[in-house]
Amino acid sequence: MRSGIYSYPHTQRIIYGSPFAQALAIELETVGAQRVYVLASASLARQTRAVQELQAVLGTRCVGLFKAMPAHTPRFAVVQAAQEATQAKADLILTLGGGSITDAGKMVTLCMSNAIESAEDLDRLATRVHADGRIERPEFQAPTVPCTVISTTLSAGEFSALAGCTDTVKGMKENFLHPQASPRSVILDPALTSHTPEWLWLSTGIRAVDHAVEDLCSINTQPLSEATSFQALRLLGRGLRAVKKDPADLDARLDCQLGAWMSIIGSSAGVHKGASHGIGHVLGGTAGVPHGYTSCVMLPHVLRFNQSVNAAQQQRVSEALGHPDKPACEVVAELVAQLGLPRTLREVGVPAPMLDLIARNAMHDRLIHTNPRKIHGPEDVRRILDAAW
Repeated sequence: MRSGIYSYPHTQRIIYGSPFAQALAIELETVGAQRVYVLASASLARQTRAVQELQAVLGTRCVGLFKAMPAHTPRFAVVQAAQEATQAKADLILTLGGGSITDAGKMVTLCMSNAIESAEDLDRLATRVHADGRIERPEFQAPTVPCTVISTTLSAGEFSALAGCTDTVKGMKENFLHPQASPRSVILDPALTSHTPEWLWLSTGIRAVDHAVEDLCSINTQPLSEATSFQALRLLGRGLRAVKKDPADLDARLDCQLGAWMSIIGSSAGVHKGASHGIGHVLGGTAGVPHGYTSCVMLPHVLRFNQSVNAAQQQRVSEALGHPDKPACEVVAELVAQLGLPRTLREVGVPAPMLDLIARNAMHDRLIHTNPRKIHGPEDVRRILDAAW
């Protein structure tokens, strides 16, 4: 008999399909925030009026604006933003942008509640994963200032309590987790995403596909996540293809956003992902590969590596993506190709001499050790990397 525990995430509201300025005005009244510190995408600030629209809604409630967050959310930038937010006595952190900005918002709230004053101080909060899979997760204070996210990509970090942050000294991306670190509210406006570059929108869509695939194929699936992951793949499969065909199709963009939301529900319940995510984290932190591209390149090869141990689960992936008679590794690879996204490590700029370092670092990512087919050491990771190179 199956048994388990499902824990609902800390997020209280997800507002979808409304203009972001309208949704934010309502949310501000609901939260009662008076001192809002904003982290915004630099490209949105330069190339669109989205930040000005945001500031118009906030008015005098805006007490700070940070527009200099680099990709992969490095420690030094997170600490700088947290210090500014603390000095401004912010009572709400508001983010506008993609996955790195979203992670930054969560990290800022953790820094503020745990007296983080330097990049080195974050050692106290970081999850440590040893090469043998042993995990050390320190205890620390929950965020005392809430976070609201206006998301413009599909990586789905806005629905999770987990934040990724890069230690640029070690060249490694680390995890920071507190169950109450999920954003309080999330706003999904498909019209706003029309400003997101096509490569970023589609590749983070494959990142969401990766979430759903590895949840469906997990070693500890949950009934709810099985259902939502399957529906996520249906929405993402049709939505991403439709946006590729017509970038102005807002219904398709909303399908993608709803699919991304559903793709991450398993993570909230503790469903373990596998090597596509584990290697992907290292490709980001060590080699600087964008989040979405890591999934485009790695997921088909991880599926092929795992096929001998979870073929029945992988068949559900193929079914959800509309090709029940094909192996999942081929179905995902074809979707990536249809979207015009990169399919090899060479295409995303990873040099062959770096593969051994990536393989060694991957053994320190917790998701390598929950892969459906056991990964015994760096040599197994290297085998997957070689297939993807």
